[in-house]
Amino acid sequence: MSILKQVEIDLTKMVQQLGYTIEKINLQPSGRPELGEFQINEAFQLGKENHCNPREIAEKITTELEKDGRFQNINIAGAGFINISFTEEFYKQSLIEMQKGIENSIDKEPKKKIIIDYGGANVAKTLHVGHLRSANIGEALKRLAKKLGCDVIADAHLGDSGLQSGMVVSEMKERYPELICFQENYQGEDFDLPITNEDLSIIYPEASRKAKANEDKMEEARELTLEIQKGHPGYNALWNKIKDLSLIDIRRIYQDLNTSFDLWEGELDSFAYIPDMLKELEEKHLLEISEGATIMDIREETDKKEMPPIILVKGNGGYIYETTDLATIYGRMKRFQPDEIWYLADNRQDLHFRQVFRASNKAKFTTEATKLEFIGFGTMNGPDGKPFKTRDGGVMTLGSLIDLVNEETTKRLNPMITDPEEKKQIAKMIAISALKYADLLPYRATDYVFEPSKFADLEGKTGPYLLYSTIRMKSLLRKAKENGYETYEVKKLKNDTDKNVLLTLISLPKVLKKAFDTKSLNDITEFLYKLTSTYNKFYSENHILTSKDEELKTTWLAMTEVVCKTNLFLLDILGISVPEKM
Repeated sequence: MSILKQVEIDLTKMVQQLGYTIEKINLQPSGRPELGEFQINEAFQLGKENHCNPREIAEKITTELEKDGRFQNINIAGAGFINISFTEEFYKQSLIEMQKGIENSIDKEPKKKIIIDYGGANVAKTLHVGHLRSANIGEALKRLAKKLGCDVIADAHLGDSGLQSGMVVSEMKERYPELICFQENYQGEDFDLPITNEDLSIIYPEASRKAKANEDKMEEARELTLEIQKGHPGYNALWNKIKDLSLIDIRRIYQDLNTSFDLWEGELDSFAYIPDMLKELEEKHLLEISEGATIMDIREETDKKEMPPIILVKGNGGYIYETTDLATIYGRMKRFQPDEIWYLADNRQDLHFRQVFRASNKAKFTTEATKLEFIGFGTMNGPDGKPFKTRDGGVMTLGSLIDLVNEETTKRLNPMITDPEEKKQIAKMIAISALKYADLLPYRATDYVFEPSKFADLEGKTGPYLLYSTIRMKSLLRKAKENGYETYEVKKLKNDTDKNVLLTLISLPKVLKKAFDTKSLNDITEFLYKLTSTYNKFYSENHILTSKDEELKTTWLAMTEVVCKTNLFLLDILGISVPEKM
């Protein structure tokens, strides 16, 4: 249990022993630090419930607080705001507790199984900058949920049944008509794919261009897509090979971003569940035919806006995203029985997921306790405020963006790093830190502007700043060990600069809880910057290793160790690796 949570439990019991009914006392960071470090505001709630003056209740509470050796500077502001600060002894004991391990000083969530759907990469298409946010946010939420005690399954959920499949197969048929998979009597014989990933990056754009310019080609693409969905042996054999080829590049980019999945499944994997799903919906009398398509009415009496029906089977017998997403839920519930399923996607997908979730709930594919949650995010824009583009105005690939940031970080490397391979690896790690930290810094639902030169800087609110500071902490601890310090005893503090570092540290569990509840990482990124900046202020004011006060020195080393471990813990949640030097 975290330190602050234990204090809140003790305060709650104290107030209850005064004769008041209250579920929980919440310590809030003070809005006026000059009056105290934390506020207790429950006197107003209790005053209303007990029909008395809140200040009278606040006075009774402060009388009890003064008996507790953990508190000082206890005062009442206004009509009943209680302000408190913690004593030096409390902070020393807190530091001792935190030395035992970060994992032991945070608050865990109730045990639950969560599936996170945050890949969204489309097979045969090159990953572009639009895929960055789902990868970063999803990966960080996965890691956070695991740290807080949840069982998490991450699914790439590849886009592999859409129109691009028909377009690519059409283009392949035009370029390589001799392939055995195109023969009418194809019996599943193996064959070599005559293209590379580089070829594939050209084939899809060309196929898309032709289909958009020529209605006959577009119709051919639609027909081929339908054939693939129906399981055509030859077309599926070709498409599966193209998927395998495409995944080589997709996996590489995700690996560069420190993003991993437990499942590499796609829309086509849901097709195994579609017949049973449709049969169940039919038996429950939830399907109807409209203009040749099979639809499901998902309206509710409480709707204030029109809610369109969900289309499950098109007039030509084909399936669309609503079909595969609903079938995916159907399959996941049968296979994993998750407590929650989280979906990471662009804000513009909100209506789609509301429709799918309604359909699932109405069909009772999920139980009343199952939580389906859409986690929408804004876009990453370039310095001009518009979606990030290449210099010639095209859509920038994710690989190109990583290379662009890598160029910036390479310029800032320590010139003492001369080994080419080591230099390359460190620059890549710093580039990924710059990208990921900048991407997770704003609240996830907002758009933001990414400037490579700004976020690659070693100063300011950037990933490289956090890496540099953490490396310096590790270096300090390494030197301390060389000087014979194996363990660090907590003896005494010097002033408010020391205390402010510890004050920041003890708020970590609340930060993690808020990030988990809001499904946004901005509280963690802000906390990391605040903790690191507060520590750097302390570091600049004190000569730790050369201090002649041994009790201060060991306390400062203990504090450095805890801050360093906290930074590493949080950077790992964000999917950011720390090099040994930079």
